[in-house]
Amino acid sequence: MNLRARVVIVGGGVMGTSIAYHLARAGVRDVVLVERDELAAGSTSRAAGGVRAQFSDELNIQLGARSLEAFGRFEEEIGQDIGLHRVGYLFLLSTPEQVASFEAGVRLQNSLGVPSRMLTPAEAHRLSPLIRTDGLLAAAYSPDDGHCTPEAVVQGYATAARARGARILRHTEVTGIERDGSTVTAVTTTRGRITTGTVICAAGAWSRAVGALAGVDLPVRPLRRQIAVTEPVPGLAQALPMTIDFTTSLYFHAEGPGLLLGMSDPDERPGFATDPHDRWIPRLCEAMQRRAPALLELRRTGGWAGLYENTPDHNALIGEASSVSRFLYATGFSGHGFLQGPAVGEIIRDLYLGRVPFLDVSPLSAGRFAADAPRPEANLV
Repeated sequence: MNLRARVVIVGGGVMGTSIAYHLARAGVRDVVLVERDELAAGSTSRAAGGVRAQFSDELNIQLGARSLEAFGRFEEEIGQDIGLHRVGYLFLLSTPEQVASFEAGVRLQNSLGVPSRMLTPAEAHRLSPLIRTDGLLAAAYSPDDGHCTPEAVVQGYATAARARGARILRHTEVTGIERDGSTVTAVTTTRGRITTGTVICAAGAWSRAVGALAGVDLPVRPLRRQIAVTEPVPGLAQALPMTIDFTTSLYFHAEGPGLLLGMSDPDERPGFATDPHDRWIPRLCEAMQRRAPALLELRRTGGWAGLYENTPDHNALIGEASSVSRFLYATGFSGHGFLQGPAVGEIIRDLYLGRVPFLDVSPLSAGRFAADAPRPEANLV
């Protein structure tokens, strides 16, 4: 294989396919997406599928809200049913500090058009009857949030991108990025060389290695996160919101007739391991006992592990390298990448075309760490 492309996108998850679609739809010819495995085989297929705009950072609120709009019209625009359930996100708050933080977040979200609001513990229980309200002080809720099927989003974007002329190479690994001085000239792969003047890194947890090929530092570290799926729950309301106990990070939402649930594991260490294990189960059970004891009665029927792509401030890296001409990146989303995929695809399209994006994402540049200007996100799951 010896190809020529205007743009080579590295990574076939939601970011890569969204970028490919938005570029192809804008009329950019000769877009090539390179994926070393199957599409969505990395972190996207192992995501919980949550979509929301309830963040503490103004940029994340706007990225989430813009993406929610895109998910809402996805089937009409792209032609793919993504199983979107607008059941809301419900954050359960147990300390005065959490309540104050989320009250400030709700004020900011409301100012940006997000219909979030604070709830009493009793109101939270009516929305999510499986919880116990002991120790709860308040909750935060937005009805526009929800969850959908990550793989369906990727397949929808990929099909629409191909229909507009983009080429997708599966089972093709990037092995090098050639430069002439500071200018990108080609990408080498296990299937041959692709001459190009632009590389876009959307490689998720593997982005640091891709950036290094071009001499660009992308401070992304992989961290294993696990998800469990339960047996059917009698009488489970499909309108059950994505429910998050913010103190423990325990979360759950309806998944077919059962529940999908997970939480962070402070004992997990950075690395690329994605084999499931049971070391997190005692802590998970402790969190369930505290906040949703009814979950302890449910039998686990499945589960999986995937990778978060964490940055030092748990916020995304979006932009274009200053040291290498035409190396763009969208990575490091630290657990909220899937839900921002549509909006970020638009932004990377505009950065490539030299347009002004709908949102100034320059504060999310990878260079912010060298400039000692981190931008932390507080509402992490």
